[in-house]
Amino acid sequence: MSFRIPNHVRTSPVRPVAFAAALFSIAVGCAPPAPDIPSYSARAFYDTEQVFGASFSADETRLLMTSDRTGVMNVYAQPISGGEPEALTTSDADANMGVAFFPNDDRILFTADQGGNELNHLYVRAPGGTPEDITPGENLKAGFSGFTADGGRFFVTTNERNPQAFDLYEYRAEDLTRRLVFENPGGFQPGPVSPDGRWLAVTKARNNADSDVFLVDLEDASAEPRHITPHEGDASHGPVSFDPDVSELLYRTDAHGEFAEVWAYDLETGDHRPVVQADWDVFTVYFSEKGAYRVSAVNVDASTEVTVVDTRSGETVEFPDVPGGDVTGVRFSPSETKLAFYVNSDTSPSNLYVWDLETGEHRRLTNTLNPEIEEGHLVDGDVIRYPSFDGLEIPSVLYRPQQATANSPVPALVWVHGGPGGQSRKGYRAQIQHLVNNGYAVLAVNNRGSSGYGKTFFHMDDKRHGDVDLRDCVEARTYLESLDWVDNGRIGIIGGSYGGYMVGAALAFEPEVFDVGVNIFGVMNWVRTLSSIPPWWGAARDSLYAELGDPETDLERLTAISPLFHAENIVRPLFVVQGANDPRVLQVESDEIVEAVRANGVPVEYVIFPDEGHGFRNRDNRIESADRILGFLDTYLGTD
Repeated sequence: MSFRIPNHVRTSPVRPVAFAAALFSIAVGCAPPAPDIPSYSARAFYDTEQVFGASFSADETRLLMTSDRTGVMNVYAQPISGGEPEALTTSDADANMGVAFFPNDDRILFTADQGGNELNHLYVRAPGGTPEDITPGENLKAGFSGFTADGGRFFVTTNERNPQAFDLYEYRAEDLTRRLVFENPGGFQPGPVSPDGRWLAVTKARNNADSDVFLVDLEDASAEPRHITPHEGDASHGPVSFDPDVSELLYRTDAHGEFAEVWAYDLETGDHRPVVQADWDVFTVYFSEKGAYRVSAVNVDASTEVTVVDTRSGETVEFPDVPGGDVTGVRFSPSETKLAFYVNSDTSPSNLYVWDLETGEHRRLTNTLNPEIEEGHLVDGDVIRYPSFDGLEIPSVLYRPQQATANSPVPALVWVHGGPGGQSRKGYRAQIQHLVNNGYAVLAVNNRGSSGYGKTFFHMDDKRHGDVDLRDCVEARTYLESLDWVDNGRIGIIGGSYGGYMVGAALAFEPEVFDVGVNIFGVMNWVRTLSSIPPWWGAARDSLYAELGDPETDLERLTAISPLFHAENIVRPLFVVQGANDPRVLQVESDEIVEAVRANGVPVEYVIFPDEGHGFRNRDNRIESADRILGFLDTYLGTD
């Protein structure tokens, strides 16, 4: 049987509800004049500082954080009393990401790759010293798996022995000597290690809908991993954290309904119990070091809701009065008397706070929005839903430029997230705010197959990519056309990674629907991409094949949905941006689609960054990319 891409060019009528809304806005009279909003440059938006991470120093006077204040990610020690942070790394090229302070001294752990190749190594830096690579070697990828409760040991994963399997090593904090404690036979993905250093929780995936959790006894090398989540049918399970007294392992599962819940497994009795359940996906649950507090985070309609519970009283801890937005990154100090957290909103990037639980005093430690930008000139996204071709409601985040009115409609962009299986969420995005500030409406769609809306919705696009997910994006245009403040003759599509694939698919399979496309390192040839999965994805490869297809057995279908093999259909202007070191979407993907579309006589702009991988970490590169994209859109979509 041959696989056919359905022809669903833009013929759907405007939906009745949206059409009625459009008529009503016209009937009530002339729209108010557009406010006078200055247009900020890409540099103004990207000179906004990115900060993340919050590890308390042993004396609880500083927080380890990562910041791109120099234009490149580096590691800093931020005094909790306020003031300027101390730079602990000074890279001018590769991104350095903070991991943690050592619990009993002033050394730090941080990680870095080489030019965006994702082959992260782990480094230790003593005060005033030179960073030491504690995972040396070629073509390996390492990760940090936590300290023991006493701080005397820590654990590191690395695929140095077998590129497709991550082993676990135990390091002595005192002298950094190590020993292998878990040799991965293959198929297991290491997770958290218990605070006493005895247990390792691992995941074994069968496909993208079915996975299990096993417990590995690190003190008994002869013991087989203990399977703790036996079940029938498809259900996903993944370890989250151990409780401080190592009596329970918390794990995430969707076995009990549409949404992921967190359950606990009793290590002694083998009993299971629910811990946090909600009508949305529970992201995570974890404890403060001694267990006095429990933190949970729930993905509520593209926003994060964090709850902190005092385990001694069972009461919810009320956060101090801080500017609106999502609270994220909650971390307690070792004494459990202080709490660090971030607040992020659509109009304000993440800012770090510290809260003294004994005095009640809280302090904002960063001010990350570029002072050149007035926050009131930025826009909040509205969570909306629009009906797709089959009536399915598609959740999305809509950003309306302040200058957009019925009398002065603006061009619009359908924004497709990465993945597959990602989610467009509320929160500050420099690129989106830059586009909206410069007069482009943005509809960030969560097409079927996106996470956050239940497992049925998540699996609706399995082996149907380039078909139903694309049709959701086509209907996004129909929705935008129903808004009287959108110019329905000027609507493009933009996305990165999987979103970049959707751009290619839209231009190749629905060539008349969108007026332009912006492809940011998107997959153009699924056969090549799935055949060249980086080796460290070994444990997750079967899941990806289950969702998209196996290039050996699904060659015809994967060829049918790959834009490169249908590039002769592309007639709309295309912008392509690519990192030369990208290990996920190889540069050849972009090279070939650019060559093929140019052969059609279609305008194509192409930008390659030689020092970037999958996602751009260098600020100057992000600025150049944003400037070039805006210039392209102004030329071929236009805001006048």
